Amino acid sequence: MFCWHKALRPIVALAPMAGVTDASYRQLIKKIAPEVVVYTEFLSTDAIHYGAKKTLQMLHFDAAVERPFIVQVFGKDPEHFLSAAKVIEDLGADGIDINMGCPAAKVVSSCHGSALIRNPDLAAELVHSTKKAVKIPVSVKTRLGWDRVETLIPFCERIIAAGAEALAIHGRRYCDKFSGSANWEPIYALKQALPHIPIIGNGDIASAADAVSKIGNLDGVMVGRGTFGNPWVMAEICEALHRKADSCQLSAISFQDKIPFILEHCELAVALKGEKRGMLEMRRHLASYVRGQPGAAEMRAQLVRAEKIEDVKAVLCV
Repeated sequence: MFCWHKALRPIVALAPMAGVTDASYRQLIKKIAPEVVVYTEFLSTDAIHYGAKKTLQMLHFDAAVERPFIVQVFGKDPEHFLSAAKVIEDLGADGIDINMGCPAAKVVSSCHGSALIRNPDLAAELVHSTKKAVKIPVSVKTRLGWDRVETLIPFCERIIAAGAEALAIHGRRYCDKFSGSANWEPIYALKQALPHIPIIGNGDIASAADAVSKIGNLDGVMVGRGTFGNPWVMAEICEALHRKADSCQLSAISFQDKIPFILEHCELAVALKGEKRGMLEMRRHLASYVRGQPGAAEMRAQLVRAEKIEDVKAVLCV
């Protein structure tokens, strides 16, 4: 059974991202960097409770490839958290993570995500309901605070007391959304206050050098937007953190060497969602993959209209 306290240190995790971290992307990341802990897109506990077909399909994972596999959920109804947690455990997931950090207006207006920072009683109740329903570990991803970082430590102490076994902290407040630079200093202070709790830092990591410079006293790092168009950065981060490599000495993979991975990503997406939907959702990834390459604008214009894997091969001159 997976346990946050026994996970390989430093922990390197792929951040849960809506519309991005589906099974095809997670499996690609695991092929590139097997040590990485992967999370699902954030899923509604209400939808899982009521058996919504689309959401249940998003719980699909390849146990041979994706472990440890963490399902991230959001919501506000403790009873729905309890029933959803049982479904997730029965499907074989290694852990459940509760989203208490999403700043999207639609999410917050429904009292989900970052809104829970302002309601620590409900936040603690959701953790407690989830934890009492399952044996697998329960963790929480949140932000520095709503509009003040001073609330971070007491808020986290409250959810740890309710049963959370690990924390991932994004280095911005709710009011910051994704603007400005991530502030990791309050996360370091949180680790000092809770030395026995695995704490992972998140925010503005786009390279191995960023991970090395930011990890400080933390148990690990979580990378999200920095992987767009560059999932290979996860291998560089693992190399730098796990083997203490000089991040400046890591050899960059050539674009030609990336092409087989790009095509495999397409194949995984098509296998998971069918050709039409799979290729439609791949377009945003394909546009990112060619960023910075000679002739990128022309390639991007063609790739965002790709309907088949053969179309991608033609553009990439395979």
